[in-house]
Amino acid sequence: MRACFPLIVAMLCGLAWAGNLESCTSRCNEKFNRDAACQCDRRCPQHSDCCDDYEHVCTGDKGPTESEAFLEPEDEAPASNLYSAPNSCQGRCREAYDRHHPCHCNVRCQEFGNCCEDFGSLCGNHEGFSHSSDAITREELQTISEKIYRADTNKAQKEDIILNSQNRISPGETGDQVDRCPEPLFTYVNEQLFSKPTYAAFINLLNNYQRAIGHGEHFSAQQLAEQGVFLREVMKTEVMKELYGFLHQQNRYSSEQEFTEDLKNMWFGLYSRGSEEGDSSGFEHVFSGEVKKGKVTGFHNWIRFYLQEKEGLVDYYSHNYDGPWDSYPDVLTMQFNWDGYYKEMGSAFIGSSPEFEFALYSLCFIARPGKKCHLSLSGYPLAIQTFTWDKTTYGNGKKYIATAYVVSSTQQSS
Repeated sequence: MRACFPLIVAMLCGLAWAGNLESCTSRCNEKFNRDAACQCDRRCPQHSDCCDDYEHVCTGDKGPTESEAFLEPEDEAPASNLYSAPNSCQGRCREAYDRHHPCHCNVRCQEFGNCCEDFGSLCGNHEGFSHSSDAITREELQTISEKIYRADTNKAQKEDIILNSQNRISPGETGDQVDRCPEPLFTYVNEQLFSKPTYAAFINLLNNYQRAIGHGEHFSAQQLAEQGVFLREVMKTEVMKELYGFLHQQNRYSSEQEFTEDLKNMWFGLYSRGSEEGDSSGFEHVFSGEVKKGKVTGFHNWIRFYLQEKEGLVDYYSHNYDGPWDSYPDVLTMQFNWDGYYKEMGSAFIGSSPEFEFALYSLCFIARPGKKCHLSLSGYPLAIQTFTWDKTTYGNGKKYIATAYVVSSTQQSS
């Protein structure tokens, strides 16, 4: 009996240790642990694999400050990553590739579009690296975004959409889930817009997904064909021709075929945010919307919002940011309920064509993956935040899109 006692103690300790791997107690900010059932490191919100008590134990349920609150707190990324300075290449030039790093400083990071923002200035002149002029500058991003804006001839005109934005709330009121707007957001939309080829192809994609995380996506041959139709239609537009021409000039793609194939992979390639293999994609998350742990994630498209509101599935609650544009596209940050699930802050372009959003989000993901991407639209500053999906890759280590959404480059009071 005495000989068995150490074995029993070891078994009990092992059980206690295993149980602790389902909680963040005493595990906050630990390194990624592949043996654990859930994670407690700072990047677990980005990967959607935090333990259920992560926010309570490790963050103290801290909300955003008033200066941060107009930015959208996506569940893919912790606030510390969203609002702090991006990671740097200081002392990291030529380091080996590490998939856990949000950005990279090795010889091939420019090829994959995942360099840190200061890569060009810190590493560009090192032996073996391309010259820093190969990096896309902020000025170049602002110039191409203005060209894309002017090329969006399929956007809505003023008379095509009548909005009823109603009550604007302060940043501190976004979490109270109070419906302050009795009327729908969209009073009128000229649905003739939806007969245009890119709109029609886009709308055909929206209902091809199961919104609940943890349910794998299984596309029919028809649904896969619809992805191809959408890509072909958007690539015919001046918006996407401007984008491809710019990226080709930047030596990011050697042919339009290569570019289109990469768009297909980064946007429509499936990965797993939950327990089911292949339950999510960048397109599903950003444009169609998903539900995880009782909350809406993604859902950043005005067409999807309008169609769901028309069916009585979206209840518009309020907004806390309305962009400075007096024509379309505009930007609105909204609070709403989607068929029983709440979205605390969801930003979206209003009145833009599908190719316009697809182009700007793709541009920023390629040029500034995982960072805030500063653009200019009709002379006004605007930024797009993207995040990469780091758990799985396609091709030779390329990243899928985890999310992309618009934020404002300037603080604006209520």
